[in-house]
Amino acid sequence: MTKKMTITSIMKAKGNKPLVMITAYDALFAKLLEESADMILVGDSLNMSFAGKEDTVSATMDQMIYHTNAVCMGAKNSFVICDMPFGTYTDKEKALKNSIKVFQETSADCIKIEGGEDKAEIVKHLTQNSIAVCGHIGLLPQSVRREGGYKVKGRSDEERDQLLRDAKAIEEAGAFCIVIEGVKANVAQAVAQSVKVPVIGIGAGVEVDGQVLVFSDMLGLFEEFTPKFVKKYMDGASLVRSALKDYADEVQNREFPQEIHTY
Repeated sequence: MTKKMTITSIMKAKGNKPLVMITAYDALFAKLLEESADMILVGDSLNMSFAGKEDTVSATMDQMIYHTNAVCMGAKNSFVICDMPFGTYTDKEKALKNSIKVFQETSADCIKIEGGEDKAEIVKHLTQNSIAVCGHIGLLPQSVRREGGYKVKGRSDEERDQLLRDAKAIEEAGAFCIVIEGVKANVAQAVAQSVKVPVIGIGAGVEVDGQVLVFSDMLGLFEEFTPKFVKKYMDGASLVRSALKDYADEVQNREFPQEIHTY
């Protein structure tokens, strides 16, 4: 069994080895992913992958706590991150109250919140109150309605400079790592080089400190759309359909169950 990562070992990985982060939402997949992932993110992307919603905005604390508990049960030797859903960290006290709820009701190792300079005071308040925080800058899925879509960041000098300020502000506030999403690769590289904490990319090129993907995207299970940054490592949907068709055919032809499956 691989030794569980800690905040210390995650931070020490910067400059030494790329970190592997994968999302999971249940015990079954968490157990399968545990062998390969340094960190498992219980992402509010479950609102789209599991609940069929158009975005992550309507995910709730109850949802996140339920799924985080399931992941923690399935991957007891993994470093587990709980995404804080939209509206749960709008101010310092609300953020602390909800983060304490996550820590008290699950075995999550840390929480993740979206935002840069504008959320630095909240991150600082959390870390000063013993809450481990993973930051998230760049494209912010919880801001999709305000932004009018999922827009790549770092296209202008102004956006580049803001991302550099965002990363530094979150680092100085006490976050031990930062997810950077949907950012031009050269800008993401500059951001990673500007801070001492690991920067984990998704749609941000290879020159960062690690990568994260949604498991249902990388396994080819989610078919509604495929972002440019996703590589499908298997055609999971076709494999599932094929297995289900074989099952249905055998049932209809009375080929299943056979004697070895019968009491």
